[in-house]
Amino acid sequence: MPHPSLAEARRFEDRTAVLEYALDDEVEFTERITFPGAEGEPSEALLELLHVVAGVSYYKTAAPASIEANVDASTAAFLTDLYTHGLSEFAYTNGIAIRERVRIEPEPGAEVAAQSLALPRRTAVPIGGGKDSIVTLEALRAAGEPLVAFSVGNPDPIRRTVEAAGVPHIVVERELSPNLAELNAAGALNGHVPITAVVSAIACFAAPLYGFDAIAMSNERSASEGSLRWEGMEVNHQWSKGLAFERLLREELSRRAPGLEWFSLLRPWSELAIARAFARLDGYDRAFTSCNRVFRRDPARRGTGWCCECPKCRFVFLVLAPWMHPERLVRIVGRNLLEERAQVEGFSELLAMGGHKPFECVGEEVESQAAFQLLRGREGWCDTAVVKAIAPVHAAPDFLEPSPEHCIPRQLQSVSDALR
Repeated sequence: MPHPSLAEARRFEDRTAVLEYALDDEVEFTERITFPGAEGEPSEALLELLHVVAGVSYYKTAAPASIEANVDASTAAFLTDLYTHGLSEFAYTNGIAIRERVRIEPEPGAEVAAQSLALPRRTAVPIGGGKDSIVTLEALRAAGEPLVAFSVGNPDPIRRTVEAAGVPHIVVERELSPNLAELNAAGALNGHVPITAVVSAIACFAAPLYGFDAIAMSNERSASEGSLRWEGMEVNHQWSKGLAFERLLREELSRRAPGLEWFSLLRPWSELAIARAFARLDGYDRAFTSCNRVFRRDPARRGTGWCCECPKCRFVFLVLAPWMHPERLVRIVGRNLLEERAQVEGFSELLAMGGHKPFECVGEEVESQAAFQLLRGREGWCDTAVVKAIAPVHAAPDFLEPSPEHCIPRQLQSVSDALR
């Protein structure tokens, strides 16, 4: 059980958020998040939110049966959803009944120190190094919106992307508790965490420090679809990128920081439509990388570019192919994956032909079907080995149309609409 002082063990000093956690009285964790050059006043309500959200990285080491967080009833409900659904893949891979483990009781008398924020009109765009955040950034720029790039860390794909964009860049540094890796190496429970939730909480806390009133995420509608159902719950690798979490966090922010907007500009759109929008852009082909192996924390396991062997590489290649000439896409990725017969099985997994779609940031099964359907009518792609090997499956014809389900602020709706 986390130590009762969990919710009190946080502070902001020397432009650094210091977040402390404990498992009983035996194991303590201290995380530090540094905000270089920050000049604004911190929000205690947003610091508390950051503290309890980031705690998911430490909770998973033991998945204790209760969490003492000293929060009010609304925050307890928010955290219960986050820790339960955000750790669904972790629970599945470790065989843990996570819904029975996560117990967060509200503290009697606990209140949120809400603070209305008067912030300048400026939108922060979290950059992930892939195509989606580039589409968001360029859509806002085309609309004349003041913006700034934001990232947690600055790995090469992010650095190259921001350099290509030529926009200001806020870089925040997150230092996980040093003993976390030691515990993992010693056999502690480990697995996927809802990292988008953590990055979002960091960006929200950064808003008053750097002066921006909106955070435009780049989460597409297909992120809301899980990979499978297990023990009565949906297991979704991308849950914290999905619409359900977006609504939950927006509700929590409305109580804690009125005046701060957090939303996904790409929520209405499929990955196919976002790939089409990216293909219209110039200047980023050599900058972005969608392979997640580039972002591994362990330098020994970290990739340097497109690995061309993972589900993410295959999926991004697949959705870009209908909108690009083969020569351009091969220059970006380094190989023509659709010409490699050895890739047939991997591409088939995107269609869930092996049971369920991979635990990765990939689109819906029907979206992959739609991409293959488009490729069968595209010169240069229709006769490739993989396209010929994948049996035709009918896909919905309206996959490039936007969904009405989103949380985009009214004043920015036209920016998203322009991606048609």
